[in-house]
Amino acid sequence: MKALVLSGGSGTRLRPITHTSAKQLVPVGNKPVLFYGLEAIAEAGITEVGIVVGETAAEIERAVGDGSRFGLRVTYLRQEAPLGLAHGVLIAREFLGEDDFLLFLGDNFIVGGVSGVVSGFRADPCDARLLLTQVPDPSRFGVAELGPDGRIIGIEEKPRRPRSDLALVGVYLFGPAVHRAVRAIAPSARGELEISDAIQWLLDEGLDVRSTTITGYWKDTGDVDDMLEANRTVLEGLEHKVEGDVDADTEIIGRVRIAAGAIVKGSRIVGPAIIGADARIVGSYVGPFTSIADGVRLEDSEIEYSIVLDGSSIQGVRPIEASLVGRAVEVTPAARTRAAHRLVLGDYSRVRIS
Repeated sequence: MKALVLSGGSGTRLRPITHTSAKQLVPVGNKPVLFYGLEAIAEAGITEVGIVVGETAAEIERAVGDGSRFGLRVTYLRQEAPLGLAHGVLIAREFLGEDDFLLFLGDNFIVGGVSGVVSGFRADPCDARLLLTQVPDPSRFGVAELGPDGRIIGIEEKPRRPRSDLALVGVYLFGPAVHRAVRAIAPSARGELEISDAIQWLLDEGLDVRSTTITGYWKDTGDVDDMLEANRTVLEGLEHKVEGDVDADTEIIGRVRIAAGAIVKGSRIVGPAIIGADARIVGSYVGPFTSIADGVRLEDSEIEYSIVLDGSSIQGVRPIEASLVGRAVEVTPAARTRAAHRLVLGDYSRVRIS
């Protein structure tokens, strides 16, 4: 079995971060979200991986390399434009051959990995197996409709009136029949080859399409709120470890990881939180569910439930929360502006101004 990882999307919902960085490389818990997927693939016993890349190809190739750090052999497949998930399968035809394969979206985050579902597919193959999960807002996703016997009878992409609350998770298992499906379908109204249309083609042809409903944590880290939520989930499993230089005037509460080379002075850090290598935290408060990346400078500031990327500087700003700060950003206080009250008061008035 092979794996196909789709990492060619432009990440419009994460702009402006993704104007200069691949969305799959935005970190949660100080590790790119793509790396969690690659680790899960390796844990499932798959070693041959094709990564579909687009305009951020160079950045992804620098980060992942040949895949050996993950125990993988990686082949890069160039997608000239983000033309849909099924288009990613279409251009990977030569790489995939007639092998069964795992299709994994590079910006998806699944707690617990995919080893179980991969093992099940190997033991009992079918033409397609989909991972589903219940969501409160199914109109944002591809949605599966199940029949009375629990088998899939229909798939619809981002329906206005969903027929169920079961969304397609960004993990699919396919046999070679899907190659006929992606060649047979036409672009959708938004000009993309939809994987949901390919799955519907398999259903219409009477092929064997099955599903597994997962109850564990899953996130499509496509926007800031989802990134912060995924970061929170990762940090909940953090182990306490302090390798950096922390002075006696600093208070550390709960599970906090401080990397070697980091310096913390006169600050209060409440976990779960992670501080990257060579970061410098002085006279500041770092609250729960915060990831501070390598080389960040935080002075006289307060921050919690946030992600700060490499090399950024925050000085004299408080409080910051629920924020995603990109690389090499400088955040400082604005110049003080003159404030004045304009009053029109009648005789004998009494006014109290705080």
